[in-house]
Amino acid sequence: MKSDILTEKHRLGLGGVAIGTAFEALTDGQSYEVLQKAWDLGIRYYDTSPWYGLTKSERRFGNYLHGQNREEFLLSTKVGRLFVEVPEDEVPPTMWQDPLNFDFEHNYTADAIKRSIEESLERLRLNHIDIVYVHDLFEDQVGDRYPYFLKQAREGAFKVLSELRSQGVIKAWGMGVNKIEPILDCLDSADPDICLSATQYSILEHEDAVDRLLPAVKKAGVRLVSGAGYNSGFVTGRPRYNYKDVIPKGMTEKRDRISAIAQRYDIDIVDAALQFVLAAEEFASIIPGASKPEQVEDNVNALQKKIPSDFWQELQSEGLIYEKAQVPG
Repeated sequence: MKSDILTEKHRLGLGGVAIGTAFEALTDGQSYEVLQKAWDLGIRYYDTSPWYGLTKSERRFGNYLHGQNREEFLLSTKVGRLFVEVPEDEVPPTMWQDPLNFDFEHNYTADAIKRSIEESLERLRLNHIDIVYVHDLFEDQVGDRYPYFLKQAREGAFKVLSELRSQGVIKAWGMGVNKIEPILDCLDSADPDICLSATQYSILEHEDAVDRLLPAVKKAGVRLVSGAGYNSGFVTGRPRYNYKDVIPKGMTEKRDRISAIAQRYDIDIVDAALQFVLAAEEFASIIPGASKPEQVEDNVNALQKKIPSDFWQELQSEGLIYEKAQVPG
């Protein structure tokens, strides 16, 4: 098992969703400023996907990291979709504000995984990928075809990724999903190393993960990476929650209460949100995205901020954090 691939220096990484133009039409220049700031501040784990911006995020990471020493950083990307170039008027509607002109299909067969990795290596301008995540294999993305695609992945993706790992082509693999069930399903039928769990574990919403996900990965010896630890910006005040415009009932009030308590301790809710996730021993890393260099700086500062233990005790006594959740210190 290579689940220790992410070390102490990788506890804070950079996610590539914003660089793929999820929330605004970031230019190449703006994205390179974000990447340069991350590099300058010592971030050495980068996560992207061909899905982000319909291959735009991968290309941007590739262009920037091509100039850096390959031994100095880890990179993860994802498989599960194949992309084909189309005329601009045939690009499907997606969450991306300024995607490249590609269409896509979900495909988790062995041949598709090999092809996906080859194409990613070309876009990333790399000779190897450290971690490969099987991406978006859950109902929100594949609808009622989840059982069909899970079977496809069990017979294809899971097996071929384990083979590629044993051949040294990749160092580790796992699921990259926004739900708990696909990770549990993968643990039942394969030997992943590390899984990217997005939107399932944050300071605002973590009860289900504490009860079901964390014990399962711990038993399997699998580590987790946190994606969307700020609920895709909601923690920082954005009018969206887990990439959607609908805010769950009571969540704004909960965020505001935590924020008010944080202010009394002279900290920011971002400091608390980042450190809360990393307090769970199952999480090896958190990879918040950024569309501005200052956001990268905020994340680095949040990692280093001293938070009094009284703050966590107050959140627990107010019922704002699940009693079974791990907290810093």
